[in-house]
Amino acid sequence: MIKPVLERRGMVDRAHGSLSVAGQCRLLCLHRSGLYYQPRAEQEENLAIMRLLDEQYFKTPFYGIRRITVWLQRQGYHINRKRVKRLMELMGWKTLYRRKNTSKPDKQNRLYPYLLKGLPIERVNQVWAMDITYVPMRKGFMYLCAVIDLHSRYVLNWSISNTMSAEWCAQVVREALDNHGRPEIFNTDQGSQFSSTVFTQQLLDEGIQISMDGKGRAIDNIFIERLWRSVKYEHVYLYVPEDGVKLYESLQQYFSFYNQDRPHQSLDYQTPATCYLNAKAA
Repeated sequence: MIKPVLERRGMVDRAHGSLSVAGQCRLLCLHRSGLYYQPRAEQEENLAIMRLLDEQYFKTPFYGIRRITVWLQRQGYHINRKRVKRLMELMGWKTLYRRKNTSKPDKQNRLYPYLLKGLPIERVNQVWAMDITYVPMRKGFMYLCAVIDLHSRYVLNWSISNTMSAEWCAQVVREALDNHGRPEIFNTDQGSQFSSTVFTQQLLDEGIQISMDGKGRAIDNIFIERLWRSVKYEHVYLYVPEDGVKLYESLQQYFSFYNQDRPHQSLDYQTPATCYLNAKAA
């Protein structure tokens, strides 16, 4: 008989001398991100503002700091641009620029060209994409990342964390590769997590081509942006979780529904799981 999830989590020994946390989770049939459920601390008013910003992003992703500051002031908040900038950065807000962006990238990390422009995506495991999004809770917030197959929209792996570290992102990709094989191309934005050596090297070692969105162009990764909209409007905003444990458990249910039961118009009303798994079996 399988023990309850909370009891199995209590069996994980982070100081184990010979078995890694990831290895223990595999043996205990646990999703590793379920261990990292502590929310980021923030003042109550800031959390309310961040929740508003999260919903507003899907309406006006082209708003920058100045416009957002004015918009929030019209909502009745006494807030300045410095505070808005900090909260937007904390959330990972990616403004869609209307003009050519002239900011210089971080020279410490190598950036890769965008390979998907004009590319027909015709089969599973041709292109995978990954992104991170902010998720509000009643008692704080966390970050959610996911890897999807662009042809089938199948969510290959996901995880939650209270930090956006390159190591966390690399581990999520590693699990997807171990469970589903490898894609020909892997697409992300130019974030420091995705351009770091710890993240890109494992893709290069697998012979995977790396593609990165143009800076300030979240539209380049439109498929995963649509996934975030579905996750939030169909689930997170309707059932705001109390804490990280509830968030993890509810997302586990939602992604199962998304993959197994939710039909997609772009897939001729098949589910992502049907499209992905049938194509792999063919």
